Amino acid sequence: MNFESEPYKFVCQNPRNYENYDIWHSANPLHNPRSLFLLQYSLLSVVSQFIYLCIQPLGQSSIVAQILGGVLLGPTFLGHKKIMISNALFPPKGSMVIETTAAFGAMFFFFIVGVRMDPGTLWKTEKKAIMISAFVFLFTLLIPSSLAFLMIRYVPMDKSLSISLPFIALSHTFTAFAVVTIVLTELKILNTDIGRLAMSVAMFSDIVGFSLAIILFSVLQNKSGGFTNFISIFSSLAALVLSIIFVMKPLLIGISKKLKSEKHVSEWFFVCIMVFVLITGLLSEAIGQHYVMGPLLLGLVLPEGPPIGTSLIAKIEAFTYAFFYPIYLTISGMKTNLFKIDYKSMWIMCLLVVVSVVVKTGAVMLSGYYTNVPLKECFVIGLIVNSRGVAELLVYNLWRGSKLLSEQEFSLAVFSVIAINAIVTPLIKILTENIPAMMNLLEVSHASEDSNVRVTALILVELLGRSRPLLVAHQPHDILRCTSSNSKQVNHAFYQYIEQNKGYATVELFTSVSNLETMNDDVCRIAIDRIANILILPFHKQWEIDGSVEVTNKSIQYMNIKVLNTAPCSVGILVDRSANNTKPLFSKSTTPSSYQVGVFFIGGPDDIEALAYSSRMCRHESVKVTVIRFLEYGLENSKERRREGDMIGEYRNINKANRRFKTVDEVIKDGIEMSKRIKKRIDSFDLVMVGKEHAKSALLQGYEEWSECPELGVIGDMLSSPDFETKTSILVVQQQRIIQRKFSKAKVFPMTQEKEKDYLLHSHAFDMQIRIDEKKVEDR
Repeated sequence: MNFESEPYKFVCQNPRNYENYDIWHSANPLHNPRSLFLLQYSLLSVVSQFIYLCIQPLGQSSIVAQILGGVLLGPTFLGHKKIMISNALFPPKGSMVIETTAAFGAMFFFFIVGVRMDPGTLWKTEKKAIMISAFVFLFTLLIPSSLAFLMIRYVPMDKSLSISLPFIALSHTFTAFAVVTIVLTELKILNTDIGRLAMSVAMFSDIVGFSLAIILFSVLQNKSGGFTNFISIFSSLAALVLSIIFVMKPLLIGISKKLKSEKHVSEWFFVCIMVFVLITGLLSEAIGQHYVMGPLLLGLVLPEGPPIGTSLIAKIEAFTYAFFYPIYLTISGMKTNLFKIDYKSMWIMCLLVVVSVVVKTGAVMLSGYYTNVPLKECFVIGLIVNSRGVAELLVYNLWRGSKLLSEQEFSLAVFSVIAINAIVTPLIKILTENIPAMMNLLEVSHASEDSNVRVTALILVELLGRSRPLLVAHQPHDILRCTSSNSKQVNHAFYQYIEQNKGYATVELFTSVSNLETMNDDVCRIAIDRIANILILPFHKQWEIDGSVEVTNKSIQYMNIKVLNTAPCSVGILVDRSANNTKPLFSKSTTPSSYQVGVFFIGGPDDIEALAYSSRMCRHESVKVTVIRFLEYGLENSKERRREGDMIGEYRNINKANRRFKTVDEVIKDGIEMSKRIKKRIDSFDLVMVGKEHAKSALLQGYEEWSECPELGVIGDMLSSPDFETKTSILVVQQQRIIQRKFSKAKVFPMTQEKEKDYLLHSHAFDMQIRIDEKKVEDR
């Protein structure tokens, strides 16, 4: 029997034996608390995972899916009074069990967060991270709170909203380390420079915010008591903190020293720590604090790394993150009710949330300006620290239980978490998953068991001040002290590439510090030593997101021209116009045939070299190659056209079973029509390949007069012009000039130094040399 009495709901339940509550005894299994609990947990998990599968292609995080799963099962949808489906599956008598289990999971979740945090690093935190944290905390504390009080005074609103608005503003002051860690892990940027700086900012902010939260919680707890009661609350809190630091920590460190020789934590010690977690949670509740405070502090004092920290995380992380943690988010979503929201209150809350997000992002960018952090990195970090998650939901649930938030304000707060994450996460993904087009080119070269890829990467640094040049060899995961953050990102990308293609790809990484006039000699010498098939060079221009040219480096252009004239192998110049539009093939979410490669074939050895390279690319399951052959009208019977047609036919025949390779003929009359056809087609590709030079044709007349970059040839120069609007990357290919290979129907050997290799299949290992230009290095 249920009956309601404001503001509480009482549930009466018969404590009878439920052992025989099953379908074989003509009873409803859902009346059995155990069966009901198992059904609820299963349903919450399945619904959340289904939603995640649906919204993951949109770049959404699992946090959004898990909260939306709760919203779907809550009173907003399936639990609405006109539907009542959720009321049968989630009756009041079953809510206590599942909520307690979810709270139990949240407690262990924050314990793991504490283990992952290393308070000792606070003393080693970079000054820029401390400054960013300080700016974020002060700005988000003052401006949104001031706005909240101004709106309370001058904007008519509900009394409940006027009470809760300052607390909602205060919640945006916090930057939860747990939330930032989850976001960075899901986006796979935890180990990047941006990820590390965001982690440092979050850790420093979280310590300050956590301290403020404890003080605020104690003040709220004492709202009906006097000063003596307040002192008692603080004394009990201090006693718990001191007992964890000076009793539990030495005990655990002593045990840790004894276990140094052991690779794994013994079973009894693991059980002891789990009991400590439960005890600290109990003590936190007993003194009136939140139950996650004690476990979080216990995690903070645990020795980091092996054997304790590493073994603990390995034992409980997977189960907690996959089973307990998502349920807490889903249950928070179930408590929201869209129909309780007043739309005027919604707009007031939206204004406060938008201002808070803008202020926090602006604070990061302002402090980053004074600490010389690049503007783009500041913007990304600003988005990251705006992420919301389990920590904020924990606070909102706490305030809801304390009657600081009514059902309307709690629903608004939860929906603000969904909205912020739904907007921020895809933006972070777009801005940080911009794998350079060169790394995508490396991936589409398709390392496989039948045809390995050997990469030699050369980072070139201009010599300034040093007496002699340097050539340093290092592993892909090493970070050279003389290189910038850009080369660290490249090193990390190479390391990921090796991990993804273990056994099929090898990478040698060099850094050459030399004079600009002799850099081309270093490139060609290493290409000869490694018997490279092709050299990939970066273009000297870089593009912004809006299509404008960001950087033009004439010294790189000068060196590229010298390499083209002296290279011992084929050469490709990569024009990366993709900006933030590059599709990352390293991502496991990339669907088959999702990376489009186009080959613009006009005629000549360089176009045939591009065709040979594209034939290798189409073996990649995520790559689709389209060869577009431009034919001049009226030259159907020319000897050159027939020979090139036979060669394209051989490629088509070899790839006849591969649906990812196709050819298209475009018959055109002049260069103007060809330019129109190219503009019409180019944006359907992620990468376009074209030869540097072509056979003489009426189609190319007039193009030479407007050429700004002769190293790209007439078509490559047109495609890379700032006036040509596209976000497609271009690879301009030049066949090897030194050996002067001649093409015939019988024997053609593109992209190989071996005289008798099959030019169609590249059955030998594919050697690629990549050159990456770095900043100038001053004498140290």
